[in-house]
Amino acid sequence: MSNWWYGFYFLILGVLSFFTGEVVTFVMLGFILLSLNNINNTLKKIYKINKKDVNN
Repeated sequence: MSNWWYGFYFLILGVLSFFTGEVVTFVMLGFILLSLNNINNTLKKIYKINKKDVNN
């Protein structure tokens, strides 16, 4: 999924959490999702670097 879809999904969950009163849960899940996304991007970069080094 692209970053645009992540933002759209996040917006929908934010509005839903506001009306259900679960704003704190939404914020905490947001931090967790951002952390997991950063870990995933870092691992992808490491994989690409290692793959390039193996091919050379």
